[in-house]
Amino acid sequence: MSTKDGGLKREISGLGFSALSLNSIIGAGIFGLPAVAAARAGDFGPWMFVICGLLIVTVVLSFARAASTVRSTGGVIVYATRAFGPFIGFQTGWLSYLSRVSSLAANANVMVTYLAWFWAPLDTHPGRGLMLTLIIGGMSWLNVVGVRNSIAVLYGFTLMKLLPLSVLVLFGLGQLDSSMLFGASMPPLSGFGETVLVLLYAFVGFEGIVVNAGEGRNPTRDLPRALLRTVLVIGVFYFMIQWVAQSTLPDLATSRTALVDVATVLLGTGGAAMLSLGAAFSVGGNLMTAVLTAPRMTWALARDGSLPAWLGAVHPQHQTPHLSIWFYGALSLALALSGTFVWLAVMSTLVRLVSYMISIAALPRLEQQAETPADLFYLPGGRLIPALAMLLSLWLILQAPVSNWITFGAFAIAGTGVYFWCRRRALAAGE
Repeated sequence: MSTKDGGLKREISGLGFSALSLNSIIGAGIFGLPAVAAARAGDFGPWMFVICGLLIVTVVLSFARAASTVRSTGGVIVYATRAFGPFIGFQTGWLSYLSRVSSLAANANVMVTYLAWFWAPLDTHPGRGLMLTLIIGGMSWLNVVGVRNSIAVLYGFTLMKLLPLSVLVLFGLGQLDSSMLFGASMPPLSGFGETVLVLLYAFVGFEGIVVNAGEGRNPTRDLPRALLRTVLVIGVFYFMIQWVAQSTLPDLATSRTALVDVATVLLGTGGAAMLSLGAAFSVGGNLMTAVLTAPRMTWALARDGSLPAWLGAVHPQHQTPHLSIWFYGALSLALALSGTFVWLAVMSTLVRLVSYMISIAALPRLEQQAETPADLFYLPGGRLIPALAMLLSLWLILQAPVSNWITFGAFAIAGTGVYFWCRRRALAAGE
């Protein structure tokens, strides 16, 4: 068994992958989505999370199968490259990376907004800028000095985000209204699909962790388990949170700070402070996961000769892709400070869905080329589950507005230029 992937240390355990997956999925969304679910589905809100969980698990199972075939760093880049060639692999990685840059910039601003609830100067200049620099710079540095340190910090974020939500559910058990839950009627079919579309995004983000396969101790075994385990646990968690919220707060549908308002009813102002801090830590865990995963994309593309070689450098002491990490942090910080990440963020969802479809389509080739055939994750029903996952992704992608496709196309064209320029330089350097 190889202990390194291109100089990167294999230090992420199964528990580490689970923490990565959980923090990739749970961000700020769950703190506001209960109001959306109540407004769109009424008393049927908790069941909507069950339906969305069952739908997304088809995609998760397909990713679990793909992850069991590969031990190398890169995730969707590796899947696309092995099945469809380096150009498609590059475009998949290029667009996914850009969406993650904008996501980090946006979420860092969200985290500062939550922290400003405790100290108002953080919401003004220069407080916001200094806090953004501290958050992104600090997380980048932690990732440079070692994967083990990053995972340890991520465990802390995981605890601090789950603890307030668990307390909310625990104290809300006495408020649960069974008649509301089991007597609920399905919302009108005319708006059902749109509601699924909105709530389904509370489950996405899991795909990011497959990028770090090259740093896993046993990725072909641990990644599939982590993917499935966390999505199932989160689905149950979301169901309980929604049930407690709707049983506790009659006007949940009109609440702008849903879970904070629920906590206020159950626990008073101390509960509101606890949930606000939990939201900040929740976003923080999401940020830490992004800094731990996204730089491995540029590192993998540089390894493949599709980006400048310096992005593929590995720190001689810490065995981390330090230049790719600092580059990602600097680019994200620049966007976060300037506020220009919004125009880039519009294609984020579309890119994610495209990467789903490419990864699912790549499964037959990946299975043929599996690095460890004995570890292949068992997928019941053969091709049925990937087929359902493909149909779900296709349906979701058809909901994307034209503006998203225009932005997507513009960056794909720019990526084509970058790809052929870097390839030409790599060939010239090799001659």
